[in-house]
Amino acid sequence: MTLTVYWTRFAENKFEDIFEYYELNAEVSVALKLVNSIIDRTIGLEKNPYIGTKEKLLAKREQEFRYLVHKSYKIIYWVNLNKNRIEIVNVFDTRRNPEKMEEISSD
Repeated sequence: MTLTVYWTRFAENKFEDIFEYYELNAEVSVALKLVNSIIDRTIGLEKNPYIGTKEKLLAKREQEFRYLVHKSYKIIYWVNLNKNRIEIVNVFDTRRNPEKMEEISSD
């Protein structure tokens, strides 16, 4: 079984927010470098989808959410075996209130 990495619309929107923030407050090259490094962090999930740590703050959810860390961001995902994909549902800035992590959506 081959899994693919799928970014939900919600996660893509968070990703765009990160880019826009750094584009405005730093410069385009900084924004590009950061977003590309976040994407690079997800390389290898297809072969080892359970490498991420279980997210305790989302433990009450039906899905088993896991995360990878890159700089101050948690890349939150779950393994959807029904659709043969790894769904990235949020890119969460860990400097924010952890309760905001509950804001996730899947497509």
